[in-house]
Amino acid sequence: MTTGTIFVMWLGEQITERGVGNGVSLLIFAGIVIGLPRGIQQVAQRLSSGDPLETVGVIVMVVALVALIAFIVFVESGRRKIAVSYAKRHVGRQMVGGQQTTMPLKVNMGGVIPVIFASSVLSMPQSLFSAFPPDPANQNSTWGSVYKFFQFFHGGDPYYEFVFITLIIFFTFFYVSIVFNVEEVADNLRKHGGFMPGIRPGRATADYLRTILTRLTTVGAVYLAFIAFVPQFMLSGFKVGRLPFIGTWMENFVGNTPGLAWIPNGMGYKFYFGGTSLLILVGVAMDTVAQIESQLVMRNYEGFLGGGGRLRGRRA
Repeated sequence: MTTGTIFVMWLGEQITERGVGNGVSLLIFAGIVIGLPRGIQQVAQRLSSGDPLETVGVIVMVVALVALIAFIVFVESGRRKIAVSYAKRHVGRQMVGGQQTTMPLKVNMGGVIPVIFASSVLSMPQSLFSAFPPDPANQNSTWGSVYKFFQFFHGGDPYYEFVFITLIIFFTFFYVSIVFNVEEVADNLRKHGGFMPGIRPGRATADYLRTILTRLTTVGAVYLAFIAFVPQFMLSGFKVGRLPFIGTWMENFVGNTPGLAWIPNGMGYKFYFGGTSLLILVGVAMDTVAQIESQLVMRNYEGFLGGGGRLRGRRA
């Protein structure tokens, strides 16, 4: 496993350096797409039964899937444009600067990294119990009690979902604070004669950027948590009986209410497109197309979308 992991990391670096796109992301993208035929086959088998409820369930799932993909594309394309002005200055005998531009900040600057980090952290207990299982003859020990708790600690469990969403929000703020240093950006703007209208260069600019970044990161964290939770809720359900205090009442209410009986166990599909997978597929596809477009424009070719695309070569 160690050798295979190192080889895959090396292969991803080779794709990044010699090809187009992020190599590791493309490998993950390929691993998700390869499961698509099996998922379609499973859905087709459910439809072949002729049960009207199965047909309605598939239609609802497809509509929700298309809506989620459209929502992901909409948010991933979202930018917060901050106006930046550059003062005029002399460089040799020439006057440069004096231009107006914008600094675009993505709504979801964390990408899929926070979701992957959160999933990796939550998978550690299962790996730990696989390596060090409790003694069957002493199930009442501390290790055995912890093992019993984590037997139910998976998708659909309220405790799991709460920890999962909390970790996504935490890792979103943590990752964005690493990849975007507001002090460094403000200092670079000041050195190059740039400023934001109405904001003093230096510390005031850094505080202004930090305020905007905090708001954007909050929206991005909620968006990631929503995208990761909704598909998992539809496919795996939500074990309302595990809720503290009101679990028994909620389980009886859901079980006796027509149309809500699927909530504890989900729709029964072992589909291959959860929230994390959708984020990776859409994000990697959009980034790869954008990189192909930029490479074509650098070489004076027409855009990737053809003659009617929005990008055209200089000689077109």
